[in-house]
Amino acid sequence: MKILVVGGGGREHAIIKAIKKNKSVDVIYALPGNGGIASDAICVNIGTKEIEKIVDFSRQNRIDYAIVAPDDPLVLGAVDALEAVGIPCFGPNKSAAIIEGSKAFSKELMKKYGIPTAAYETFSDMNKALLYLEGASYPTVIKADGLALGKGVIIANDKAEAEAAVKSMMSDKIFGDSGNCVVIEEFLTGPEISVLAFTDGKCIVPMVSSMDHKRARDNDEGLNTGGMGTVAPNPYYTDDVKKICMEKIFLPTINAMKAEGRTFKGCLYFGLMLTENGPKVIEYNCRFGDPETQVVLPLLETDLLTIMQAVTEERLSEIEVKFSEDAACCVIMASAGYPEKYAKGFEISIPAEISDSVFVAGAAIDNDKLLTSGGRVLGVSATAKTLEEAIRQAYLSVEKIHFENAYYRRDIGAKALAFNKER
Repeated sequence: MKILVVGGGGREHAIIKAIKKNKSVDVIYALPGNGGIASDAICVNIGTKEIEKIVDFSRQNRIDYAIVAPDDPLVLGAVDALEAVGIPCFGPNKSAAIIEGSKAFSKELMKKYGIPTAAYETFSDMNKALLYLEGASYPTVIKADGLALGKGVIIANDKAEAEAAVKSMMSDKIFGDSGNCVVIEEFLTGPEISVLAFTDGKCIVPMVSSMDHKRARDNDEGLNTGGMGTVAPNPYYTDDVKKICMEKIFLPTINAMKAEGRTFKGCLYFGLMLTENGPKVIEYNCRFGDPETQVVLPLLETDLLTIMQAVTEERLSEIEVKFSEDAACCVIMASAGYPEKYAKGFEISIPAEISDSVFVAGAAIDNDKLLTSGGRVLGVSATAKTLEEAIRQAYLSVEKIHFENAYYRRDIGAKALAFNKER
């Protein structure tokens, strides 16, 4: 089989490494891929938003199956375009991808179908938004309606911060057109839980839960990032919480999308918060999370491509999806200065013995050398029988990797370990 994977980050590298295990796979193309992915797939310099070029390449190279991983091409309709020329895909079509593409849509969906989430108001007029802030309670959460690389959420501690956030999104356009509309919502507190789920629109199969670490610095300080590390499973996701989520969030969500004529097929990401009043949805993503994928897929025992094809063909209920009972940890090695300004072009040294558990996110090949080219450079993962050992092994691998200006958090999984000790 000829497989196409659209995307070029650590998530895509994890997907490609998993797909390679299927013996029916002859070749994998990554569009655009990156310097690290090039060791596992053929990288082609076509951008994720260049839908026509993606389709043309797929037809010319007789792609048998395509996996569209990032949010942008999904929201732009890449799956629709590929399926229109007869190429089966993993990923939601454009009408379903709106669940991430518009926060206003997802909030209205949850309100309409009684899915637990934070109270909110939506504004497309900046002056009305600013007026609303006069009577808001603080902290409050300001979200850009559209896609913003995981950075379009600002927690404002007072009115001044909230006004600045609204103006930066709606007037200064720091997120472009994604800030034409904003959602202002209630600030919830509690442990966060990430759950990715396979769904064919009829059946939903949650994967191993995980815990993301969004802030740039230790102790959850600093700016929000795309994610500085993850652990799985998330100890807060108990059997009781799991049951509540299935009954009140997971099944109602796929049923709601179906009722709206937007049947969701692919990977649906649930960003949850465990509040005093039970689990609530913070956000939906229409694809695998990054870096959650880098801890979830290493624990997957069932063949990934087989599951994906079952999703596409709406026969997920026929597949037994198994995950290991082990634990996993992923530490993101970033460029110092991320998520703001950072230098690029430093050579990366990764020992061969740990390369299978390193997922490359921001790196390029130049004269046969792997060089840093992004903010988040590598995801360094490990699995073990216990979470404590998985964390230890991940950090041992991190210490073996070298590049100038490397930065990483040193407390990935610390909260999970502390919670486990308290139980």
